[in-house]
Amino acid sequence: MRYEGKLYRPPSEGDSYILQATIGCSWNACTYCDMYRDKTYRVRDPKETLQDVALARKLHGAGIRKVFVADGDALGMPMEVWRDVLRALRDAFPHLKRISCYATARNLLEKTPEELAELAASGLTRLYVGPESGDDETMKRIAKGATHAQHVEAAARAHAAGMELSVIALLGAGGVERSAEHATETGRLVTAMDPAFFAALTLTVVPGTPQAKLVERGRFELPSVPQMLGELRTILAEARPRDALFRTNHASNYLPLAGRIPADTPRLVATIDAALGNRVPLRPEWMRGL
Repeated sequence: MRYEGKLYRPPSEGDSYILQATIGCSWNACTYCDMYRDKTYRVRDPKETLQDVALARKLHGAGIRKVFVADGDALGMPMEVWRDVLRALRDAFPHLKRISCYATARNLLEKTPEELAELAASGLTRLYVGPESGDDETMKRIAKGATHAQHVEAAARAHAAGMELSVIALLGAGGVERSAEHATETGRLVTAMDPAFFAALTLTVVPGTPQAKLVERGRFELPSVPQMLGELRTILAEARPRDALFRTNHASNYLPLAGRIPADTPRLVATIDAALGNRVPLRPEWMRGL
């Protein structure tokens, strides 16, 4: 396939066909992220995108069941582009189970309820949204581009349209200074957004990012591993979605966990306590990654 630059996708999209319909990220300001800093955002020429759909059908046949539309926040594409892309995907792959993409609260709120409902009816049924924190001050410091309340409203619109939400939090995002607030408010936000899926990642300070410069200047201190596990414990203790599949299977995490919350919350919290007590081994640094 014809791809431009590095590609990123959620762990749960590991067996999906990745269709690069946008290049980069339209926001691209989050202080911790270097995923798209080498790209200038644009919507790819729709003709090229549709050609790639046809090529994927030729190479892989009609059996593709999952498609992830890249890059960073493809939901922001104009509706006329989405209509053509979703129609082409349905025609090429009649057995599609789902189409998904990354989204931000900003571009969710920029779509009307009617447009979101149309996208869902046309096959775009799962959105991955990364508020990273529920603490407004932390969200401001990491330049998330939206508030706690805006993420709640964006989630409500997605639910009303019939879309599944996968919400992502970032352990350590508040630094040592706002670790407690970050954890508590993130748990509250997960409750309010009520996702079908919830994942936690662990902040890695990447050289060359604004976050790294803040560390160099003494303006940000990454919490210790026990402190970040404590954040995860608080988040899980606070979060009360109706029924969310929870995982920390991303390579950045020190403690892989899986379960449903709130049903499995006591077991998950007990495992974190065991890890904090050195009774459960953590993933070594050499095995961690982005």
